[in-house]
Amino acid sequence: MNAKQADSEVNVVARNRRARHNYFIDSTIEAGIMLEGTEVKSLRLGQASIEESYATDRDGELILLNSYIPEYRSASVTQHEPRRGRKLLLRKRELAKLVNAVSREGMTVVPLSIYFNKRGFAKVELGLAKGKHQHEKRNSIKERDWKRDQARLLRHS
Repeated sequence: MNAKQADSEVNVVARNRRARHNYFIDSTIEAGIMLEGTEVKSLRLGQASIEESYATDRDGELILLNSYIPEYRSASVTQHEPRRGRKLLLRKRELAKLVNAVSREGMTVVPLSIYFNKRGFAKVELGLAKGKHQHEKRNSIKERDWKRDQARLLRHS
């Protein structure tokens, strides 16, 4: 399933486009996210950023840190904090797998996208990632450009 097919089935709110540039994504996992009411309303308006966010283990729970969901303007006095840590909902086995990989292999957990699934629940696609060095990023750019040129040449011939 490619990205356009996935977008038609779910309502993507925020995408971390830099993650695939900065990291080698080993595997992906879908997780739920605990949100407050005003956060959900703000997400439904398509206002969120996960470019600089990451997930970490805190007291046996996975927490999404540094994600930005702006305040919902139409709300009354009760507002949420835009950059607060948000608990991610995973099964125990998935959580143990992520925590072990991060602690043992020096990997990190980065959010790839936030979206609403068919049932209307907010979900986060997490990637188990290993950082790229500068020369690896340059090679990725070269490969992407070559594939684009190759497709262009095949189209015109």
